[in-house]
Amino acid sequence: MFDALRAAIDGAVIQPGDPAYDESRKPALERFHDVKPQAVVRATSAGDVAETIAFARCSQVHLTPRSGGHCFAARSSTTGIVLDVGPMHEVVVDGDTATVGAGTRLQQLYADLWQHGRTLNIGCGQTVGIAGLTLGGGLGQLGRAYGLTCDRLLGAEVVLADGRIVDTDDDPDLFWALRGAGGGQFGVVTQLRFATIADPATTLFDLTWRQADAADVVERWLAVAPTADESLNANIRIVAGSDPDVEPTLHLFGIHLGSRAEAEQLLARCGDPATSHVAELPYQQAKPALSGLGAEPPSTEPRFETGHSEFFARTLPRAVIDQLLATFAATREPGTYRELNFTPWGGAYNRPAESATAFAHRDELYLVEHLQQLPAGRIDAWVDESWDIVRPYGSGRVYPNFPSADLDDPLPAYHGGNLPRLRELKQRYDPDRFFHFPQGL
Repeated sequence: MFDALRAAIDGAVIQPGDPAYDESRKPALERFHDVKPQAVVRATSAGDVAETIAFARCSQVHLTPRSGGHCFAARSSTTGIVLDVGPMHEVVVDGDTATVGAGTRLQQLYADLWQHGRTLNIGCGQTVGIAGLTLGGGLGQLGRAYGLTCDRLLGAEVVLADGRIVDTDDDPDLFWALRGAGGGQFGVVTQLRFATIADPATTLFDLTWRQADAADVVERWLAVAPTADESLNANIRIVAGSDPDVEPTLHLFGIHLGSRAEAEQLLARCGDPATSHVAELPYQQAKPALSGLGAEPPSTEPRFETGHSEFFARTLPRAVIDQLLATFAATREPGTYRELNFTPWGGAYNRPAESATAFAHRDELYLVEHLQQLPAGRIDAWVDESWDIVRPYGSGRVYPNFPSADLDDPLPAYHGGNLPRLRELKQRYDPDRFFHFPQGL
């Protein structure tokens, strides 16, 4: 069936029985490793992508694009054709502009940009693909100062559902839609152009508290971090590791675009930590040190990750914080890993109007994530119980790159007031919904 496609493209068509099939088909998340596509197409050009789309249309086989394969909702997996843009990972830096292949992973992109003294606000996961991250928004340590990753996007090359290869320089509506709602909805992005940032001097900090002090720290953080000067990006990660005899730990970590003295003055409002590490470092050195800070090392056994997230535009009452943390520490089982993450919003994230790009979440204060990893076959209701505790205080908005299958009304949650325009553009660019997935437009 796939012989004609194999002959038409320069990339590889990998099918069951091929030596590379099992490795190529699996996304990053172990939870979805059981999905077995008919083929994985490793595209090397926009032309390969167009040919693969044409083949899938003719064959009536579902196709899903994959950049890094980290989608929490399995949108980068299918039993049809996985269109992997991973081979397209060239990075060209010209002055302050970077032209980036859609298959580029963040680790490579950071390294290539640093060679030129440049960087971007592109998150921390080393193997995350730049395309998926950007098209759903893109947050990171530089976000409060420089905005979303998609706010730095200048343009993109896209293969549409009808096989046309277009550039967003010629299509402002498509460019609008890609910045916040572009992942697998309007076409396959093959190349992106970014306005980069001069690699800044920073102060790195990592402060820790014991579980007994966590509620006080969270309460203080809510009063400080989301509305602090945009030079400060201070995240909270509360971790309950796989050993229930070890109490949870709260990490307050991040960067300040300023001196150590200025950072310590801002952080003092969160209280006296049990441990403190603060150092002035170039961002090139600080960023790797922040990756996975406070998180438990990856397990050697299969563990399945589940989670929920939501934006908040108001603070949490102290009683709710107490309940949230008590539930977090309760009924832990060996091998089960939990995280609560508080990410500050505000600053440059909120500077554009909601309608300026497809990314709608421009009036929020912070983001809360409830994450857990479970051994195969284990059931733990904590992640749902934790989410239920704070949901009455949330805005009902959800970061598109953290999708959840349990949302009551997902499209307004992801796209807010931009949903009507996005539906109109979906009808224009993909009227028969060639690109589709649960909770898609």
